[in-house]
Amino acid sequence: MGEVIYTGGGIATMERRDGDPLGRIADGAVRVSNGRIVAVGARDDVDAADAEVIDLSGQWLTPGLIDCHTHLVFGGTRAQEHAMRRAGATYEEIAEAGGGILSTVRATREASEEDLLAAARKRLEALAASGATTVEVKSGYGLDADSEVKMLRVARALHGHAGVSVVPTFLALHALPPGVDRADYVEEVATRTIPRIAAEGLARSVDAFCERIAFTREEVERIFTAAEREGLPVRLHAEQLSNSDGAAMASRFKALSADHLEHLDEAGAGAMAEAGTVAVLLPAAFYCLRETHRPPVELLRETGVRIAIATDCNPGTSPTLSLPLVMNMAATIFGLSPEEALAGMTIHAAAALGLDDRGRIAVGQRADLCAWDVETLDELAYWIGLPGPARRFVADDER
Repeated sequence: MGEVIYTGGGIATMERRDGDPLGRIADGAVRVSNGRIVAVGARDDVDAADAEVIDLSGQWLTPGLIDCHTHLVFGGTRAQEHAMRRAGATYEEIAEAGGGILSTVRATREASEEDLLAAARKRLEALAASGATTVEVKSGYGLDADSEVKMLRVARALHGHAGVSVVPTFLALHALPPGVDRADYVEEVATRTIPRIAAEGLARSVDAFCERIAFTREEVERIFTAAEREGLPVRLHAEQLSNSDGAAMASRFKALSADHLEHLDEAGAGAMAEAGTVAVLLPAAFYCLRETHRPPVELLRETGVRIAIATDCNPGTSPTLSLPLVMNMAATIFGLSPEEALAGMTIHAAAALGLDDRGRIAVGQRADLCAWDVETLDELAYWIGLPGPARRFVADDER
């Protein structure tokens, strides 16, 4: 690969400078060699010799967006539940009526890998068009070892499609399969499924759903201990519908992230801050579920917990394929600043995935970049339905 220099526009480095959390350079340049950034600065300070020059034409250059929480691989849809919810049914009532996660489990088990891959590719293409260059993809709709492995193989096959890096996560405890003993199921996942997935290199981390309609802290701890033994970092769906003290428990395992967090309390936030666990907020799920108890954003700020945001793309509670829309929701519904929204889909989203080679425009980082046709970066969280970047540039060294 030759060397390229991007110039003629603004640069959001995402590295604080002169009090600016986005590290903006109004008239900047970025030099790239072999898919990595080798120089960043004011236009006159970056050597353009022997490089292909790409004129940004006044656009703003940001890191490529990172969607750090999705359930992108699944069979079927749950469009009928949308009508049930509009008629007043709750998350729990839909699950008890045979809908919810288990309906997607049935469709996912019945689908072939080829069908799952074809459907997931279309969703990934939509995320890419909205600015994604890295997307996390969870399993969790199989609920038996072979089906979970099938989902993770599909996630691995997605890697590189539409110029997106895919980061697979094994969602080890999502829902209890019908007719299965709880203790036996948890033990099977801990002692057989996690070691199998680790041995085959199918996942980068292990996740679980700690909630009154899902799994207890003690059950999740059993899974996290197994993941720790296999060298896999952990993440957690925590405090979405109630305060189960999941975030504090996950922090004891140095979890990469705790996600949702509508019912997070001071003890949980303090534990996350001490552990360096990232808070992943999911405003589209909050919107689709018509929740009213917002996550404690001010508490997260006060305790210094990093805030990421993500689509939570899934068939039941967040059929969302637009990263800019989620940035708008994070600002409008949760009260994040435009700067926090952008950081939440770049530098902090990278941290939520345990990735230190992306999310910033800095020397040594991957050259995953988006050029936005906006006058100011505040517009990224301002427009409802912004179609995505004018141009997206991706490093192809791993694709």
